[in-house]
Amino acid sequence: MKIALIGNGAMGQLVAAEARAAGDDVATIVTSQDRDLKTDELTNRIRGRDVAIDVVIDFSVGEAVLKNIEACARARVPLVEGTTGWKAHEAAARKLVTENGATLVYGANFSIGVNLFYHIVDRAAALFSSVDGYAPFIEEAHHMRKRDAPSGTALQLREVMRKHLDADIPTASTRAGYIPGTHRVGFDSEADQILLVHEARSRRGFASGALLAAHWIVGKTGVFEFKDVIEDIVDCQLPIAD
Repeated sequence: MKIALIGNGAMGQLVAAEARAAGDDVATIVTSQDRDLKTDELTNRIRGRDVAIDVVIDFSVGEAVLKNIEACARARVPLVEGTTGWKAHEAAARKLVTENGATLVYGANFSIGVNLFYHIVDRAAALFSSVDGYAPFIEEAHHMRKRDAPSGTALQLREVMRKHLDADIPTASTRAGYIPGTHRVGFDSEADQILLVHEARSRRGFASGALLAAHWIVGKTGVFEFKDVIEDIVDCQLPIAD
């Protein structure tokens, strides 16, 4: 498969390395030096390669996401959007993809483990909705270079919990050092505390998830969240009961 990358930062480099190790062809079409590219220029760059691109993976910056989505939609090349910090533009992004008959997979977190963690938290919140005296909370911590806070994952966790809990859910953020990413969901009472934790050991899990989505998205049309990818794969692998 031919993969084009937008972004040559740490995540972009990791995705490229993982993709090549898996046997994919990789090209970086936009680097940090190209931040002033107009949408038309980026669209032409995606279309104008000697070898047709199967999918684009974007790990850039939140401010560039809408432009990148529009360019890929115009070029009719599927996009895996791994950048966070653009949730306010989600409706506009969906409109661009739909109007152009294009394809997008996005997610607050492309870690396979985190997306299974969402299901665990969803079940926990449902259980705690039936008892009194437990106060929910979220804590997240990331490296000092991460710009958005709370993290997209923390915001997603809060949405998952709010489906079941009619309560304020305090969300605390830490930016320090080189923390890949830690998310804690707690339920605290006078008697005890239940704590659910996902701790990323490296960014490799995010790269693996993005590549999983890249292979899954080919041949599809529409807007999907990464959780749709995970749920589809998990459903396909579950044994069918007699």
